[in-house]
Amino acid sequence: MSLNYYVVDAFADEIFKGNPAAVYVLDEWLSAENMQKIAIENNLSETAFTVKKDDYFELRWFTPDREIDLCGHATLATAFVLFNYYGESGPTLRFTSQSGDLFVTKNEDAYYMDFPSILPKKVDILPEYEEALGAKIKEAYLARDLFFVLEDEATVRNLRPNFTAVEKFELGIGVIVTSEGKEEDFVSRTFFPKLTINEDPVCGSAHSNLIPYWAEKLDKKVLTAYQASARGGYLKCELKENRVSIGGKAVLFAKGEIFL
Repeated sequence: MSLNYYVVDAFADEIFKGNPAAVYVLDEWLSAENMQKIAIENNLSETAFTVKKDDYFELRWFTPDREIDLCGHATLATAFVLFNYYGESGPTLRFTSQSGDLFVTKNEDAYYMDFPSILPKKVDILPEYEEALGAKIKEAYLARDLFFVLEDEATVRNLRPNFTAVEKFELGIGVIVTSEGKEEDFVSRTFFPKLTINEDPVCGSAHSNLIPYWAEKLDKKVLTAYQASARGGYLKCELKENRVSIGGKAVLFAKGEIFL
């Protein structure tokens, strides 16, 4: 059996920027074991698999370590592939996932994801958190991931975490660090050593936490964001009651064929 696949740089308008994801549009589901093996072979932060059902798409995401419940950049990448290579005209695609219904709307060359808004809950700042990050933490929160507010943008950009220590954190799957931005409303970085991904270049799902937090802090619904990884990525953000809109561009890096 052969399968076509696409590698898309999400939250980018040129290759080698943003966050790469592999996308497989299937006629029917593969076994979870085979999808995990494909994700390991791809060795990207996320591999997305989707199957069309009537007027919507089922969607699943795999890291090289495990299946996860929500991924933004691979959702955007999947929508990009469906709109540009599978004849979907939209303008809005509906996906069903472990995190419920997700929607992606195409507007010219940008894609806007409708995701759940998840405001993280405050937790204690433990000494091991600051020791692992090598920085002072102003506030600490937890949803799926630990969420740390740092002093300023320079601290976020210059952070060099001890990933071995981060991997040992008892709480959270990953770590989000953020601060108010200089040119954008806020900046962030995300770390997932527990998923064998030391730094995720641009993490859409983290913005389900970041948008409601900064909307409240800055008293504004529409925000701009920059993920300050080495690859970098810009996001257009909006809080819409219990949902968030996360927008960005995408570009095709590669397409190919695998053989099972």
